[in-house]
Amino acid sequence: MKNGKLDPVILDYDAISIGRSRIIHADCMEWLSRLPENAIHAIVTDPPYGVKEYDVDQLAKRASGSGGIWRIPPSFDGHGRAPLPRFTALDQRQRERMRQFFIDWAKLARRALRPGAHVFIATNAFIAQLLYDALVDGGLEFRGQVIRQVRTLRGGDRPKNAEQEFPDVISLPKGCYEPWGLFRKPMDGLTVAECLRKWETGGLRRVSRDKPFEDVIMSERTSRRERSIADHPSLKPQSFLRLLVRAALPVGEGVIVDPFMGSGSTIAACEAVGARGIGVERFRDYYELAASAIPRLQAVEVAQVDRMMSSYS
Repeated sequence: MKNGKLDPVILDYDAISIGRSRIIHADCMEWLSRLPENAIHAIVTDPPYGVKEYDVDQLAKRASGSGGIWRIPPSFDGHGRAPLPRFTALDQRQRERMRQFFIDWAKLARRALRPGAHVFIATNAFIAQLLYDALVDGGLEFRGQVIRQVRTLRGGDRPKNAEQEFPDVISLPKGCYEPWGLFRKPMDGLTVAECLRKWETGGLRRVSRDKPFEDVIMSERTSRRERSIADHPSLKPQSFLRLLVRAALPVGEGVIVDPFMGSGSTIAACEAVGARGIGVERFRDYYELAASAIPRLQAVEVAQVDRMMSSYS
């Protein structure tokens, strides 16, 4: 993919053009394995972790409200709460399956990324260590975390079926942040400046000339408006994603990939900030949802981003 052109990445998959971006109906493992080396500039993604929460039977349980691995939280102050996967329910075999999945994924991503290209990947406090170890074992460099400061509605619950017996106990701390792992493909011995000149990668884009991109970002829960556009259980707000995709292209040029596209929110963020994105999704329903949701999410006005940017200047 020379000079950021998108056509060679389509291969023989179903694909749709949306603005400057493309979405592709494919399994990302297969798709990544077929890309040429050093093809993409960055990855920004919120994966399903390759475990059973997105198996067909578990999705059916979530849809019916019966749970399975999905925890269906009670309503709070009259507001329904989105289903959340219960990662504490994973046994050792499932955790090892997850770890191996991400080792394999990281190897494919490392090959497709340009030297110095960054990966922003969403996770949670409970499985972050497992995920990060796997990505390092797959050949990516750990560069830290970006903390999305937001009340996630995870944790803070009394022991299941013993709420009255232990009213002063919680099983996990109340979640007030969401960690995003930050990784980079090794730069092949280049300095950051050399990598920027040769590959347009190696660093992150500053918020302004006076202020760098920071690793703690005040955020909010995804708005009802955005959820009404894209019905996906892990939809992230445009106000947050637009900051990430802007930072991911240090010289403002290149292509950002979301290999676990879901409803297309990352690609919508790319379009909103003038970046080019490629979204890959293996579930046909989500692929079709993304096709309709991306233009509408792109059009969402998020004054929060303007306030964040101006607060740094």
